[in-house]
This record gives sequence, structure tokens and C-alpha cells, in this order.
Amino acid sequence: MAIEIIEAKSKKDIKRFVNFQFDLYKNDKMWVPPLKTDEVKALLAGYNPSIRKCDTKIWLAIQDGHIVGRICGIINHQYIEKKGEKIARFSRLEFIDDRDVVKCLLETAENWAKEKGMKGIDGPLGFTNLDHQAMLIEGFEHLPSVASEYHKPYYKAHLEALGYEKEMDWIEFRITIPESIQERTEKIADVVKERSGIYVKTFSRTKDLMQYGRPLFKLVNESFNDLFSFVPLDDEMIDFYVAKFLPILKASFVKLIFDREDQLVGFIIPVPSLSKAMQKAKGRLYPFGWYHLMKAYKNNDVIDLMLTGIDPKLQGMG
Repeated sequence: MAIEIIEAKSKKDIKRFVNFQFDLYKNDKMWVPPLKTDEVKALLAGYNPSIRKCDTKIWLAIQDGHIVGRICGIINHQYIEKKGEKIARFSRLEFIDDRDVVKCLLETAENWAKEKGMKGIDGPLGFTNLDHQAMLIEGFEHLPSVASEYHKPYYKAHLEALGYEKEMDWIEFRITIPESIQERTEKIADVVKERSGIYVKTFSRTKDLMQYGRPLFKLVNESFNDLFSFVPLDDEMIDFYVAKFLPILKASFVKLIFDREDQLVGFIIPVPSLSKAMQKAKGRLYPFGWYHLMKAYKNNDVIDLMLTGIDPKLQGMG
């Protein structure tokens, strides 16, 4: 049957776009479903300010009346200005095990990018670095974190057959925490703190953490600036991410690092692993998804390191 590519314009189409991922992975034991409401909102310009700063197209692949694939095309003008290269992005690519389907999807995004004056296309990358990005090509036997990407093993072969090449490796690590910290490690940490004048601030209430939201994300801009594909966050996007992420963090886990002038110079944001809870929630907070998430927040022996950064002036000091 012929493959038809249609543009997803309405909220109803966006919901179909999101639901296809759930249909595709429903039998994958290692897939961690996102919250459907979050996925829909992320693609609505009225909710997500980063979309308003990009040219965006969203497409569905239809065959025999059924959705068989999806893709999002993005032209991020902030990134183009920063890099000086007219490179578009493809995002949220999902498809059945059929090379013709992914070929049609990618060609649609590529042709649109060419019409917009772009010289190439990279992906999977999102609107910002706090959006979906990268493609899993190894480690399908491991349960990912809620911030990780999970894909079908056949994706890599299909994309390579269509001429796409890996540009960058992003590697995740799993660390077993020792029962006690070595004395030598503690001494080194004490020496670094004494010489640099830095100190660590902890929190017991989210309310106290929220006042550092803007400085924290401004430090994200500084510490991540040289990383591959990084898109700086402006004030509007910073306020968006502060409101979206900080209220759901476990404040007692967050550590902020300050220098002797009381300037924020580092941060580490771990959260209790929510992967199994998200699988039980099946993409919904209600009626029982919230219960599984709250239970995981209170009782967990695994943490996921969501975000960490250090002021470039202090990087390499230990």
C-alpha cells in the first residue's frame, strides 16, 4: 500500500502523533512511557515558548488507514545564529520496521528544510537540549531513566542505509555507590573547597530552591555552551523550565555550589528513579499514575542524575 505523509496541524492530530509512540512500544518491557499530556503540550506553541522561536512542521505517515510513522522538522534560529550553519533538525522520529516508511518521513523533512534554505539536517534533536534528543543504538537490555531515549533496535540500520552517519556518542553510566567514601577522596574534596572557597548549599523545601531557578538555568547556559548542539535559553525559556521542572524535584536531593562571593558556580540535580513508576502509570497521572510516582519518590534505592554543571572558570579543578 502507498504511504501518505500528512501534516499534523490540529490538537487532535498532535494527540495522534503522541499516541503512535505508545502503540509502537506497548510490548517493549524496557520502554519508559512519558506523560501524554506533557508530550502534547510540548508540541503546542501556546504552551512551549521554544516552539515560537523555531520554524516547525509535524508529520504523520499513514498506510492503509493506520499511522505507521511520525517525524517533526525543526529550524532553530538561535542555534543557526550561534553556529553560523544553516542546519535543520529532525525530532521525535518513530516508525514501524519498514524502510520505505522512514525514507518517506526523512525525505519530507529534508525537502522542507531545503525549501527553507537549509544546507543539511541533523537529528534526532529537539527544540532545546532539555527536549528529546539522541537515538539509542546500544544497551537495549537496560531500563532507561525518564530523561533517556529508548528506540527500536532496527532504527540504526534503516537510518544508515538511507545515508545517515553517527556524528556524536553520548554515553550513560550506571554507578554502584560504595557503602563508605574513601578517606583520601574526602581529603581531596576538603582541600579543593578550602583553596577555592566554595561551599555547598542544601535544601529542605522546594520554596527555598525556587529562588535560585533563574541563576541555575543561566549557569546551564554558561556550563553547557560548548557542548554539541546546545541551544542557549533566553529569559522566557528559563522561566518556562523553572516553572516546569523545579516544583517536581525532591529539594533535599539538589545541591548548589557557591564561591566565596556567594555566586552560584555549580549544581547537581539527582532525582529518585521514576522509570518503573512511569511504566506503571502508562502515560497518565490519573486515576492511579500519581500514586506510583509518589511511592517511587518516597521509597527508592536508585537515583538518576538529571542535570549537573560547573562554571567554566572552575572546570578541571577537581
